Parts: sequence; C-alpha cells; structure tokens
Amino acid sequence: MTVTPATGVDFDSPEHQERLADLYRDFDAVGMTPLWRTREGLMPFSPEPRAVPHLWRWTELHPLAARSADLVPVGRGGERRAIGLGNPGLPGDPYATPTLWAAIQYLAPRENAPEHRHSQSAFRFVLEGEGVWTVVDGDPVAMRRGDLLLTPGWRFHGHQNVSDAPMAWLDGLDIPFVATTDQGFFEFGPERVRDASTPDRSRGERLWAHPGLVPVSAAGQPQPSSPLMAYRWAHTDAALAAQLELADEGHPGVLGPGHAAVRFTNPTSGGDALTTMRTEMHRLRAGVRADRGRTTASSVWQVFDGTGTVVLNGAAHPLSHGDVFVAPSWTEVSLRADTDLDLFTFSDAPIVERLHLLRTAT
Repeated sequence: MTVTPATGVDFDSPEHQERLADLYRDFDAVGMTPLWRTREGLMPFSPEPRAVPHLWRWTELHPLAARSADLVPVGRGGERRAIGLGNPGLPGDPYATPTLWAAIQYLAPRENAPEHRHSQSAFRFVLEGEGVWTVVDGDPVAMRRGDLLLTPGWRFHGHQNVSDAPMAWLDGLDIPFVATTDQGFFEFGPERVRDASTPDRSRGERLWAHPGLVPVSAAGQPQPSSPLMAYRWAHTDAALAAQLELADEGHPGVLGPGHAAVRFTNPTSGGDALTTMRTEMHRLRAGVRADRGRTTASSVWQVFDGTGTVVLNGAAHPLSHGDVFVAPSWTEVSLRADTDLDLFTFSDAPIVERLHLLRTAT
C-alpha cells in the first residue's frame, strides 16, 4: 500500500485506480495531457531528435535527377525540378531535418524555371558545371562551379539554362521551419523569358563584392540578409588556401594545422548571409582529422571535392564527390580527409543562436 501522509490516500487501492482512470479519460476528452505522464518525451535530459544521421550518394542522386528531366517538365505549378532529400527518421516529410530542406535541382538544356517568390529563404550551391543563370529581383547572376547563390525570403527569382548541357546543384531552404511556424507565403512572378546573355558580374557584385568596402550610401544601414547574391568560388578558394598557409606559419587566428573554414556573411552587418541558415566552406588537408563534437544546431554537408570519411554517432561513412550527409541536433560528428577534402555545409545555427538555445559539447 502506498499512502501519502499529507492526504492519507491509498494510491494502490482499486477505488483510487478507477478514479484515476476516469480522470485520464476526461483529460483525453477535452484535449488535456498531464506533464507527469509525458515529461521524458517533452523535456528529455538531452536532445532526442527524430531525424537521424544519414548519407546520400551523389552517384545515386544525380542519375535519378537526370531521369526526372525526361519525364517531368519545368513550368507553372511545380515550378522547379527540385527533389528533396527525405530523412529516414522523418517519414512522410521531404525534410533533411525539422528545420532544413535540402534538394537536388536539375535544369535541362535551354530550360527556363519561371520566376516566383516565397517567404522561405533559399540558396544554391553549384557542385559542377556552368551555363545557368538566376535572376534575383531583376538582377541576372551567373551560376558556376563552386559558387554560392542566395535568394533571401520574398525575392523574385527564376533560373534559365542557356547552354546545351544540363546542370544540377544543391538547394537549401528553411521550408520545414517556416512550415512549422505557419509563416509560408508564395507568389507567382511575371511571365517572361529574359535575354540569354548574362553579365560576368551582377549588379549586386559590382556594388557589394569588394572586401572590407561598403557603399557610403548604405553604411550603417544593416540589412537582414546579404544584398550580395553571389559568392564566387575564386574568392572562397583563395581564402581557404590563405588560411592553410597561415596555419603553416603558426598564426593563432586560424582553426589549426590542415583545417581551414570560411563563413559566408552579410557585408552590411557581418552576420550570417541569410537570416535562418548559416553557410560555410571547409577544407581539410589529406590525413587531417577534425572532431567537431556535438551541437544542437542541425547541419547538412556536401562534398565539393576530394575523399574522406565522416563518423556520425560512431558510424563511419566513406565520402566522395557530391555526397550529401545530414547531422541532426546533438549528433557527434568527426571528419577525416583521405585526400585534400572540400566540404560545403549549411545549418540552422542562426535560429537556435537567436533563441539562446545553442549548446555544444566536445
């Protein structure tokens, strides 16, 4: 018999158990859930994500995307030939994590993806090829290998392949986060096909792509997202190479020997280029291991060049060109480079940081 001294109630008695069962039925009838029966699920001792660490092989993704081009046109309605990478732990949702959407977008030769806009923020990272341009609020931007192209939320954008070769790239959006918070809006853009010629540098690059320099007319007026829509591979590559050289010289301001990393930032504020997603590029020299530990921020990674291994919660996965892997919240991550290894990554860190929820462990 279990008796509470304060009340004298026998919690093991048949009468008490019957009254308790009635109480739970009445809770259910009006949509109430007692915390004492759900605390472990609602307030775990550490994150228990439904999303699981997972790796997608580029050798499987790209052929399937190419097949879709033979069967599915690009046009109004579907808008894009973008194929989401669904996490096995999130069945029924085409999401990589509860906050991040990753997809392979494929544009066949001479195809035009019509202009539209949405409240979701987006980027494109180009794994290989050129010949596609995107237009963001009327500013045509060329897409080339290694480039990061931005489309902040509610900016009109469309894509056109002016070449005779197809092109595929990685799309990243905050679709799951926007959907969960019921903030989604979408609007069709104008029906037009632009001139096939594309300037070497977009208007945004001409204004904002000068290191350490901002227009006086915009100084002191930070914008939520970066006004620079294109971050070129030539600049990213040079920055990574310079970091590795400085590491060899023992410079204290770099990650360490054999590991360089850069973050794509907003030139008006110094913060993240997009409000809800952090974008970075990492380079590991052959033989280098980087133990990243755990973080409550979820991330998606793509191999840009080289080979290596990623260990996710103790499970090792070989990496090669184009492979994509996801590390949900509190996944233990370590990387090892077999050859020189370049990786692009994006995460929801800006969200969890602003909410003061970010925690890390090594």
